This record gives sequence, structure tokens and C-alpha cells, in this order.
Amino acid sequence: MNDEPFHILLADDDEGDRLLFEVAFSELKIKTVVHTVNNGIQLMEYLNMKDVSLPHLLFLDLNMLPKNGLECLKEIKSNANLKDIFIAIYSTSDNEKDIEETFYNGANIYLAKPYDFNMLKQALEKAVHMASQYQDQTMKRENFLLRI
Repeated sequence: MNDEPFHILLADDDEGDRLLFEVAFSELKIKTVVHTVNNGIQLMEYLNMKDVSLPHLLFLDLNMLPKNGLECLKEIKSNANLKDIFIAIYSTSDNEKDIEETFYNGANIYLAKPYDFNMLKQALEKAVHMASQYQDQTMKRENFLLRI
């Protein structure tokens, strides 16, 4: 990665998860700019704003209301202006159906939310590394499920 900050966006309806996410990134030795939104509707409004800087990496929670992460993923991947955003599914679910469905619909990484803060930091750092490494490449299925 170069000297420019890596732009991160998190869409998650859980305030505690958003706070932990921001704290974790503040403790990493990666130059990032982190922005969060509270749900899928706010996410899509943000991404479709005129002159918005699109994130290098979007962490997308699956279980949000009123618009869930899968709906957002499909909408992003069907939009020519947004389809190249690197998307990490960031969910409490480790259900195989969710993993397969998000891979099929174009997500780049699937990360089950770690329950340990140090593991969270490791996972976020690894996700940023993968996103920077594969920004212009297609991810392979064997790299999709991010494990720590």
C-alpha cells in the first residue's frame, strides 16, 4: 500500500459493533480513514451521494434492518458505479448458506465477527491486506472465508 490512507466503510446496525470496529482500527498500524453507517438504507444513500469518495473496502453486516446486507450487496454489484468496491461480509452468522450466497452475489471476503478484541484486530488487518492485494483481481473461493 502507498502513503495514502485506506478508506474503510462499515455498515452495521449494532452501535457496539461499530464502536469496537472503530477502536480496533485506531489501534492498528495501518493508515486508514474509517466511516460508519447505521443500516443498509444509510449505506446506499451514502454510496450514491454525488461526489462521494468510494471506500477501498466496505465491511457489510448481513443482519440489518430495514435493508439487509444481502440486499445491499446485490444492489451494489448491479450498479456500474459501485460494482468494483471490495466487499467484506462482516457478520455474526457462520451459516454455510449465507457464505455461499454472498460469494455467489459478488462479495470478496466473508468474515464472521470475532468475539475477542485481539482477534478482531487481526481479522481487520488481514482483510485490509487482502483488499489492497486483490483490488484489481478476482478473489478465489479458497480465499473467501477469512479465518483467524
